[in-house]
Amino acid sequence: MVYQPPAGARDLLPLDVTQKRWIEKRLRSVFQRWGYHRIITSTLERLDTLMAGGAIGRSTVIQFQDADDEILGLRPELTASIARAAVTRMASTTFPQRLYYNANVFRRDGNGGHGQQQEFYQAGVELLGAGGTLADAEILLLLANCLQNLQLDRVSIVIGEAGLTRSLLEPFPAPLREAVRRAMSHLDRVALETLPLTPELRQRALFLFDLRGRPQDVLQKLSHLDLDADARKTLENLKGLFELLGECDRSRAGLEDAPSSPSILESAVLDLSLIQPLDYYTGIVFEVVGETDSGTRILGQGGRYDRLLSLYHPQGEEFPGIGFALNLEDLQQALQSTGQLPDRTPPSDWLVVAKTPQAQAATLAYAQKLRQSPQLVRVEVALGEGDTPEIVRDYAGRRQIGQIAWIDPDGSSEIETL
Repeated sequence: MVYQPPAGARDLLPLDVTQKRWIEKRLRSVFQRWGYHRIITSTLERLDTLMAGGAIGRSTVIQFQDADDEILGLRPELTASIARAAVTRMASTTFPQRLYYNANVFRRDGNGGHGQQQEFYQAGVELLGAGGTLADAEILLLLANCLQNLQLDRVSIVIGEAGLTRSLLEPFPAPLREAVRRAMSHLDRVALETLPLTPELRQRALFLFDLRGRPQDVLQKLSHLDLDADARKTLENLKGLFELLGECDRSRAGLEDAPSSPSILESAVLDLSLIQPLDYYTGIVFEVVGETDSGTRILGQGGRYDRLLSLYHPQGEEFPGIGFALNLEDLQQALQSTGQLPDRTPPSDWLVVAKTPQAQAATLAYAQKLRQSPQLVRVEVALGEGDTPEIVRDYAGRRQIGQIAWIDPDGSSEIETL
């Protein structure tokens, strides 16, 4: 019998882990520089916790039944778990809370595909208790800083506005509204043109279909629409966000010691057809789209969710929130062609070898002494008893170990540099 992991699961071998840790380290350094602190939440959650925000389809959750007949699920994302923890376990802390995570999530293919991957790795942030344009700008600039630190340049940040999109879709009959939105989000102009719409609504649908491109251009088109007061306010807030980002770029360019980095506006696309699950997001939404050797990939996604935390608060108190998640597997694929990822696992620094069987205790002691260095020193002990010096040197060469310590029974050593 050949033992294999279950369908949808996979093993990460040492080189996979080395590359994954390389990405995580660079993201973590950015998160921490921006004042975010790591949070670790439960892998298992009650199903009603996961479903509360309306963003997760029940069919995508891997479910279990405990001894008390309660239905539990493996977390398919982290935002709901962090929102629950923030309002139930961190209620006495000062807001805003800046939190980051690095964890695995579990998700079934909602279309029932057999053998599809079900375990994924994500790193992301949640900014809780802060609303408004400044908080939105922080998250977008933090996201851009993450991409910059990974030296990813073939990426776009596609930005939408959930509330504004809902308002723009409001004139369409309720039975057709979702079909219009779906055709727009899939860039399916043919489907849009064949929907049973009046000439006026079809013209509006095609106008909305083309509402994507440079933020300045799209905002200019939107300014000519007849919008209600709420939509007009949302549009002004969106304009204010892009103006703030532009001012930030100009201010940074004026600093003599500012590092060279692309403007976030150069990689931004404003797309009013972009909207994540309707009941989850309340403001800006965004996706990071990257070009890889295997095609276009969504490297991350996020947005504002100002009503989510109230669902978990005992008194229903509302706290604004915004965040994003980056998909580590997709980032790994996007980085493969850049030559940045490690192409091998880190070699050991030392191979410590007992010259005789009587030197084994001294060999173990010498290796332990080397490992006590304040810096990370990787030390292996040669385990092949009776191996010739040629075999030992061949092993060290194949493993790219830089130094061999030959140990005598009295603990004295002879150092050989390869």
